[in-house]
Amino acid sequence: MTLLNHALGAFYGLALGDALGMPTQSLSRAEIKARFGQINDLQDAGPDQPIAANMPAGSITDDTEQAILVGQLLIEGQGWIDPSMLAQRLIKWEAEMQAKGSQDLLGPSTKRAIEMILAGHSPAEAGRYGTTNGAAMRITPVGIAADIANPERFIRSVVQACQVTHNTTLGISSAAAVAAVVSAGINGMDLGEALNLGQYIAQQAESHGHWVAGGRMASRIGWARTISVDSDKALLADLLYDVIGTSVASQESVVVSFALAQQVAIGEMNAFEALCMAASLGGDTDTIAAILGAMLGACLGLEVWPVVMIDKVKAVNGLALESLVQGLLALR
Repeated sequence: MTLLNHALGAFYGLALGDALGMPTQSLSRAEIKARFGQINDLQDAGPDQPIAANMPAGSITDDTEQAILVGQLLIEGQGWIDPSMLAQRLIKWEAEMQAKGSQDLLGPSTKRAIEMILAGHSPAEAGRYGTTNGAAMRITPVGIAADIANPERFIRSVVQACQVTHNTTLGISSAAAVAAVVSAGINGMDLGEALNLGQYIAQQAESHGHWVAGGRMASRIGWARTISVDSDKALLADLLYDVIGTSVASQESVVVSFALAQQVAIGEMNAFEALCMAASLGGDTDTIAAILGAMLGACLGLEVWPVVMIDKVKAVNGLALESLVQGLLALR
């Protein structure tokens, strides 16, 4: 039951963070301040939201939907994701989004990889340019299904899930860091220790995939976790936005998620406050908050999230993750 509680905490934390960041995604920090002030509840997207125009409060985006897709493939493949099947499912998902008139489509790395697969390139080759956060945003099911107690096997599972779209040092190490925190949390590890392990696994995983230029994930995570602002939350948010950055680049958005998780680990804010700050930062807010929610929920359990908000996210999206999560735990 403890495993299930923490696994559900991870997946519903991902969905809650995603929904909190939905109305603010792709907006600047200044725009968010002008429209919403500080996000502290589920909000409707306005008509001029660039990606999710007029979506109702509590709506999830590609972060949760693609994580569910990966989880389903893991169960179907008994722990193995067929690269071609992942590409086909992602193509189908984008077509469904386009049919609904949504602008919430495949990210740049994923789109390029799928175009290469359709052109006849191998899955391993297709992902050689993927450096953005697409792999990290949908890696939570791997963290639930694979046990970090066996690090080498765990990293192989992460690589296998990433290689179609993000077969690079940055793409794999960022996803491995997130998945490791999720897996460690499900095993009952303390949040601070889980973040340490995520940082270590990022370093181990960067030997996989095609090398690409960019700040090393483990080094940037370690640096971001040392940020100290003496409880000045406004200064912290400014530092995250101005110095680390909140773009789709994995070495920005994933690192920001770790920086915020560290603030929870040292008691500067609670889990929900951290999610609200992530949703208020600007940039790729839905993904930052989704990754953060998955890591915090895995370590702190489902009860850390407001029941009313989880229920609203479930109702708005027709979301029922219990059987999916149980299937992933069965693989574990």
